Amino acid sequence: MTSAPVPSGILESALYVDDLDKAEAFYGEVMGLERIAKVEGRHVFFRCGDGVLLLFDPAETVKPTKPDAKLPVPPHGAGGDGHLCFRATDAEIDRWKAHLEAHGIGIEADFHWPARGDEPNGGRSIYFRDPAGNSLEIAEPRIWGLV
Repeated sequence: MTSAPVPSGILESALYVDDLDKAEAFYGEVMGLERIAKVEGRHVFFRCGDGVLLLFDPAETVKPTKPDAKLPVPPHGAGGDGHLCFRATDAEIDRWKAHLEAHGIGIEADFHWPARGDEPNGGRSIYFRDPAGNSLEIAEPRIWGLV
């Protein structure tokens, strides 16, 4: 048996939102992401580092693809609040916290993760919500032992 190939990273991450206009304003204006695609009433996509954040109306993504569709993407989706974590340094997290609070966005948690193994500090995270209620986090990559 041969070993499975290992993906080099995550290309897309998806969240499901109940109001695409509010979500577009939040991720574009507050989070500063560049919008790269939009289909009114269905989705809006943003560039985020070397990946893409997909925001979908969950009622639209569960619909089967039409037989004559150019792209035969199968139905998919999720219900309820999701979670996404953005990477940042500790100093950047301080700036993010001040920026979010200036926009009236409450910080639900701000803490340092416990040390793991030889790491003297497990890294820092802050948590907050987008307009749809999704749990967002900005964290140092070292919470997962990454650089």
